[in-house]
Amino acid sequence: MALSASAASAGRGSRAEKVRRIFERFDTNGDGGLDRNEMAALVVAVNPRVKFSEDQISAILDEVFRTYAEFILPDGRGLSLPGLLRTYDDGAGDVDRDFLALSLPVVDSDASSPEIAAGDAAALSSPPSGAAAAASLLDDHAKPLGAGGALPSVSSRAAAAAPAWATSPNHGIAFDSSWGLLDDLEILVKRLRSKQLRKGSVDGSGGAGNNNFDSFSEAGWSREISGAADSASTAAPWDETSRDYLTFVKELAVLRTRADASRSREEAFDNHMVIGRALSEHRLFRDALASFRRACELQPTDVRPHFRAGNCLYALGRYAEAKEEYLLALEAAEAGGSQSADILPQIHVNLGIAMEAEGMVLGACEHYREAAILCPSHARALKLLGSALFGVGEYRAAEKALEEAIFLKEDYADAHCDLGSALHAVGEDDRAIQEFQTAIDLKPGHVDALYNLGGLNMDAGRFVRAAEMYTRVLSIRPNHWRAQLNKAVALLGQGESEEAKKALKEAFKMTQRVEVYDAISHLKTLQKKKPKPSKGKDDGQGEQAYVVVEASKFKRVGRKTTLRQDLANALDIRAFERMTKLGHCDVELLRKEMNETDVPVSYSGTGIPEKSIRKAALEVILRRLLSFLKPDTFQGAIKAINERILSVLDAPGSGRVDLGMFFAIIAPVCSGPVDRRKRIVFDALLWRPASEGSNGQIRRSDALTYIKLLRAVYIPTHGASDMLEMHGESDPTMVSYTEFLEMFNDPDWGFGILSTLVKLEESDHIRHGRYTCSICRYPIIGSRFKETKHSFSLCNRCYSEGKVPSAYKLEEYRFKEYGNESEALIDKCMCFNLHSKKLESDA
Repeated sequence: MALSASAASAGRGSRAEKVRRIFERFDTNGDGGLDRNEMAALVVAVNPRVKFSEDQISAILDEVFRTYAEFILPDGRGLSLPGLLRTYDDGAGDVDRDFLALSLPVVDSDASSPEIAAGDAAALSSPPSGAAAAASLLDDHAKPLGAGGALPSVSSRAAAAAPAWATSPNHGIAFDSSWGLLDDLEILVKRLRSKQLRKGSVDGSGGAGNNNFDSFSEAGWSREISGAADSASTAAPWDETSRDYLTFVKELAVLRTRADASRSREEAFDNHMVIGRALSEHRLFRDALASFRRACELQPTDVRPHFRAGNCLYALGRYAEAKEEYLLALEAAEAGGSQSADILPQIHVNLGIAMEAEGMVLGACEHYREAAILCPSHARALKLLGSALFGVGEYRAAEKALEEAIFLKEDYADAHCDLGSALHAVGEDDRAIQEFQTAIDLKPGHVDALYNLGGLNMDAGRFVRAAEMYTRVLSIRPNHWRAQLNKAVALLGQGESEEAKKALKEAFKMTQRVEVYDAISHLKTLQKKKPKPSKGKDDGQGEQAYVVVEASKFKRVGRKTTLRQDLANALDIRAFERMTKLGHCDVELLRKEMNETDVPVSYSGTGIPEKSIRKAALEVILRRLLSFLKPDTFQGAIKAINERILSVLDAPGSGRVDLGMFFAIIAPVCSGPVDRRKRIVFDALLWRPASEGSNGQIRRSDALTYIKLLRAVYIPTHGASDMLEMHGESDPTMVSYTEFLEMFNDPDWGFGILSTLVKLEESDHIRHGRYTCSICRYPIIGSRFKETKHSFSLCNRCYSEGKVPSAYKLEEYRFKEYGNESEALIDKCMCFNLHSKKLESDA
């Protein structure tokens, strides 16, 4: 029931006049002050439901008289009228609520003078009737709003100053008793804030200090469709270890007991929801969660408490639990039909955000997309969808979603920033710069836009401009170690070695990462060993000039030396292993998944049976396989897998993947003995419906299809189509495991490169003493490739790229590979012995 503006104004009256009347009511001796006895009477009177002990009353009075000592009158008269007004200004009490609890006559809102009309004086002197006094109390058992009759005075007063959510027609307060609880809770929170402000344990603005929240892209927190911001976007600023907070919790328990004592389950539900909403608004999420959990118990099928509980859990960093609450809310909303239509898009958005926090980006994409379908004007859902699509490497789809978000909301700085990133990823740098600049214009301290613009300039070789961007980032976020590290690289690109070294040291202080330490060591090495400039290519940093020669000029000494092209391919696969962390996933876990995962058989357009699942469901399986990864690392793994594997397996873009084929594709790059990897590959192909009942054999055509896909994923430079032309794809014959191994191990048309990959895996931590690469000057890790004629050494990377020092121009280069320095020492001794024998024979 809505209140008119005039009624609300009349209900409020003059605040100062109300304080004066409260003061005069308890200044029984008329000395112009409230002594301890009078103040005690005031405290008890305005809290009629609270049973104070003498110790509690004494503690309250001690706090008041100590805090407002400047307003204490001499001669024991007590707190002055200005002092009482200050206590209310500081939030120690609520004037309107206390005035109502004392059943004082309504104040004329036009009366600003301390002089009172004769009629008003008479009204002050006459006590209210019993019925009026009873009606003025905060009745816990009032009728629901709209159930008939006029609203009680408590509802009228509360609605006038209530938050927007409290008067919402669908999700606002439904019972008068809830208004009373809201009033009393606000008083408790104001009192807590006032005490913590005085102690400096809470920021006056409600935030935890100057933390520049607006400088970053939004973290993905959803907002109400009506436009009201959800208050759960930043961490709670309260000191929950203080004595004041513990007292608040005890007082809050009293309110919850009142809520549980309601006449009906519906009223108790409304009471707890109101308490939870109010606590959420003040970012007391832990306490709000308890209220929403109680509301869930009272009405398990109601969508609202599950949704709100999810918001609190997310704000507390408990993302897995938040996701479960959102799933319960989603189930309730879908069962609720049209009644839950307004909140359904929000559930999908917040569920997606919680999933992203766990690293589940593909699943998040599905929920953002569903929210955008349900509410096409939901700019935030489209922005989040675009950002998530960018996060899994689907840049064109991300571009489209982000452009839609900007169309709906032109000043959406975060959408402009992420669109710039998507455009840069597809090579449209001019447009990307415009989008980054727009984001910065809309939000000058936009850290992400500044950082990404620095990265774009770095990629383009504009090191001066890149360094400027990173410097601006650091002026806003001094502890942004990535910006500090990239600034060092940009300075190095400018030739500012000393400044770069200082920046690297700062980055190392911030992060203590070993790769930063290695970079500092490398820079020191370059400064100590500056070779004389020679003709040819020089990078300006003192590194030895080099030339890139064609592969035919690289000759091997011995069959153990790896072919240059094979090493290049193996290094690429090894980089994928590291990015996805599949190299740390035990291959036997794939067998466990096949044994325990129940995947229904589906049929493609050609009628071939497959155990196919959606990408989001596959992501859940991958999360189990890579459970040791942190969420952000897992997101990076999913992006690499989506770009490299799922794009090949789901070439038509159906969103579904053949699970058996996927397991067979990743098995070779998982950890474990090589023989076990190959066996799991064959078992994964056997697990597919097409191979059921085949007595341990698979169709040759399936084996060929697998090898084609395997090479398309890991060795895309080699033509898989050529293999099909030679071997055919429609061969109906069956092959055993032994025959499959022959196909798999074929160095030309199979995956014989696996042996080279395993050699790289085993040599990750092998160092070659004092030897550094003659090209990049980094210490050689892994294999060392020594040119036998001129005795210069190359690392894996430089050898695979065909780089040789420009000082040595030969028709051909002969390299020998050493896996460790023991092999090199043995080889050196053998050469020495042969040379000695030759000298003896000559003699």
